[in-house]
Amino acid sequence: MKSINILLVEDNEGDILLTTEAFEESRIVNSIKIIKDGKEAVNFFEGLSRREDFPDLVLLDINLPKLSGQEVLMFIKNSEKYKHIPVIMLTTSSSERDILQSYKGHVNCYITKPIDVNDFMLAVTKIEDFWINIVSIPKN
Repeated sequence: MKSINILLVEDNEGDILLTTEAFEESRIVNSIKIIKDGKEAVNFFEGLSRREDFPDLVLLDINLPKLSGQEVLMFIKNSEKYKHIPVIMLTTSSSERDILQSYKGHVNCYITKPIDVNDFMLAVTKIEDFWINIVSIPKN
């Protein structure tokens, strides 16, 4: 069975619960690390010493305490060590400015969180299907 390490950077408890539940329902074995603020996310990356501890995929919210998702994205994508890691912006913001800024910051994908619970679960399932089952991502 395929296994992937996911870093979820999200401060909303409800969205954390829905995201982890959606991944748990899959047939794929995932390790999901949850970080609840931007500064803690940067500290997590700065504390990594072994490539095998790098996440394979980052799900990142824009609206985070301490450092924004945009700042975390900039940290990841400006780092030679981490810029190969796919980052998906998963956020409530549908602002054209946020979308454009994210893509200028080299986000790999921008998804506006659906408001409906079932639609949210479906979106996470589709993220998993595409980024884990279809796309080849570099192993650390």
